[in-house]
Formats: sequence, C-alpha cells, structure tokens
Amino acid sequence: MTQQAKTYLVTGGAGFIGSHLIESLLAAGHRVFALDDLSTGRAANLDAVRRHPNFHFARAKVTDSVVLDRLASQSDVVIHLAAAVGVKLIVDHPVETIEINVNGTEAVLKAALHYECRVLIASTSEVYGKGSRIPFAEDDDVLLGSTMKSRWSYAASKMIDEFLALAYHREFGLPVTILRLFNTVGPRQRGRYGMVIPRLIAQALAGEAMTVYGTGEQQRCFCDVRDVVEAIIGLSEHRQAVGRVFNVGSTEETSIFSLAERIRTLAESSSPITRIPYDQAYSPGFEDMQRRVPDTSRIHQLLGWTPRRCLDEILASVVEAHRIHTQAIRPLGTGSASSELLAREVS
Repeated sequence: MTQQAKTYLVTGGAGFIGSHLIESLLAAGHRVFALDDLSTGRAANLDAVRRHPNFHFARAKVTDSVVLDRLASQSDVVIHLAAAVGVKLIVDHPVETIEINVNGTEAVLKAALHYECRVLIASTSEVYGKGSRIPFAEDDDVLLGSTMKSRWSYAASKMIDEFLALAYHREFGLPVTILRLFNTVGPRQRGRYGMVIPRLIAQALAGEAMTVYGTGEQQRCFCDVRDVVEAIIGLSEHRQAVGRVFNVGSTEETSIFSLAERIRTLAESSSPITRIPYDQAYSPGFEDMQRRVPDTSRIHQLLGWTPRRCLDEILASVVEAHRIHTQAIRPLGTGSASSELLAREVS
C-alpha cells in the first residue's frame, strides 16, 4: 500500500457499491466505519468483512446527528453513498427521495466540516436530465423535465446535493469531491428498485418473461463495480480532485433490448423478451433518456483511470453470482452472519 492508512466513514455502507468499497478499503489497510439504516442496503452484503478488526458497523439513518457526529469525529475521509436508489423507489416515493438525498447530504457536510474530514459525495448521471449532447461532460448545461413529473425529483435533489457540497468547499474550504456515477453493476445489486441487469438476470434464470421497459432501443453504458471502486478510492487519495466534479462510468453502449438478449444467451435461458410501456411499468407520462454516455476524460487525465472490464465479462460474473446466490439462499437465523453483524454494531 502506497498511501498512509486512514479511517474512512462510508454512508450507505451496506449497499451494493458501499459493501464492495469497504472490502477494498480494508484490503488496503484502512479502518472503516459503515453507516446504514438497512432500508435498501442489506447486512448480508457485509458478511465478508464482519469479523475484520478494522471494520465497525452502525445501524442508523444518515440524518441521525448523534451517530453521524460520533463516527465523523474519528474519520479522515467520508464517502457519502447513502441515498434513495432505483427508478421505482424514486417514482413511488418522491417525498422520501428528496428528504433522504438533501437532508442526508446536509448532515454529512455539517459533520465533516466540524471535524475537517475529506468528503466525497456520490451524485448521479441523472443530473444531466434530458441533455442531448453526447458524451456528457461535467461542465455541460442540463435540462430537466417538469416538476409535475416526480421522476425528475431525484435528479433535482442530487443537483442540490452538488450545489450544497461545492458551496461548503467555496465558502468554508471543506475538501469536497463530487462523483457522478453512471450505471454501475455487479454482484449484490438487486432488481427490487428498478435496476435493469439484476432484474433481467433473475427473470432469465427463473425461466420467466424478461421485461424490457419502453421500446428497448434506449442505450446505456454499464460499469463494473470493481472499476467504480478503484475510481472512488483513487479520487479520495488525490489532492487535485478537491473542489471538482468527475464522471465515473463506462463508455461501452448497448441498447436495453440487446442487453436482454445477451443476458438470455449467457444464462442459457429460453425466456421470451417482452416490451412493457413506461406508463405501465412506472406511471403515466414517465420520461426517459435515449442515450446516457459519460465523458471520462477528466478522471482519466487525473488518475489514468479507465474501466478495465467489458460488458460481456461483467454480465458473465453477475449471472454466475446470481446462480450461486440462488443456490445458497437460506433463512436468516439467530446464528447467521448478518445477525452477528447487527450484534456488533457500533455502540
């Protein structure tokens, strides 16, 4: 390890990205606090690190000022991943989306300022809204939809997060970095909240109809969580990342219908692929973007970072992980790893 060991606080640490990040931080010799209320994250995601002597878990909301203050007081770096996630959750619970995102980020920034922590705020490609300039660059103008459509509340709330974080940097000197994450995928991601790849894989492996929303011609870029974790850690260690915004994602495009076909082949499934109109999948008048491609030249120039794993490799690993998980499912009892983790929460 070339960097000096530090103490990291990862909010949303029991989530899909957070759990992978924590494993990498611990492997690099750092101490890690994870904060998560387990509303969308899962204690089971942290089974691999639950006994690690440098890992500590706190089950609490990110807006719990007492717990957050205690953890921040012992941390050098805060990586704020806790947020409302998934299109379905955002459409169904717009109030929760706005409150969690804005209030959570405000709480993190206040605690970090008090203890002079380095802060990385996870934002999203959603902030580019209906932007038509491809690829999306960090300084591009953005165009969002009407406030009558709750679908845009997520993008707006994350934009507020970015404005607030950068304001803390400019006004108070807080060392802040913004990460605009594009579609990230890998083991432990669930389709429950609208994530397309785990949903399609689960359907294919179960022999069910694979549902593609809209025309299926909309194009996306999917980045392996391991590559994303490398980018996050690299930015957390680089002084020149402070006060800046970085796209983090892959530039390899695929249509959603083609994605479903590739998954069906890899899963050796005979499932039919069916299209469902957005109005039925989400809500009347739902709007989506045709393309979403990041310009990653900024992070490449700073870190030399480029995603190393192609989409077929990513899909193969996730299909295999789903197969293993399906075979290994068992009820959580009092002696389960997840129960033990909860028993070891930070007190």
